[in-house]
Amino acid sequence: MTIRLLLADDQALVRGALAALLGLEHDLDVVAEVGRGDEVVPAALEHRPDVALLDVEMPGGDGIATTALLRAAVPTCRVLVVTTFGRPGYVRRAIDAGAGGFVVKDTPARQLAEAVRRVHAGMRVIDPALATETLTAGNSPLTPRERDVLSAARSGTTAGSVAAALHLSEGTVRNHLSAAIGKTGATTRAEAVRIAEDNGWL
Repeated sequence: MTIRLLLADDQALVRGALAALLGLEHDLDVVAEVGRGDEVVPAALEHRPDVALLDVEMPGGDGIATTALLRAAVPTCRVLVVTTFGRPGYVRRAIDAGAGGFVVKDTPARQLAEAVRRVHAGMRVIDPALATETLTAGNSPLTPRERDVLSAARSGTTAGSVAAALHLSEGTVRNHLSAAIGKTGATTRAEAVRIAEDNGWL
């Protein structure tokens, strides 16, 4: 039986390399390649892959949010997140979004192919080192709203701008930022953003 694959990565060179390596396997067939998160669901609806390999950081929608959209639109398509960014928070969020596996891009080709087969079979595959880190790190301390506010504040924009973007009051934004700073153990908003990003909470 041939497993049909969709590859989503914004780096054409990486995407092409993955397609070439996986295409060498007798039971794997790359049927679609896209470079943006918002291209994943349309491509999956058109090509009906069995497994989608998604990068985390892509324009048009990150791989974690895209995982949830894809699982809702094409429930028969399983997801394996393949990324450079092996952060514990990403692993937990990806699994919560419906991903069947999470591996890093420097995974050897044979192991990646086997991960695809295992995810296709309904098993869960997580890079062992990341699994350990994820268990050690625990859950994100941020509420969904605190995460939204901290994400919107990444660029150093004012509380007023964040409030307008998220349709919140400026006071509410300041309260969420203060809570996020406290929960991350940071002393400034910029430090809170960095800590949250390093842990994959954003």
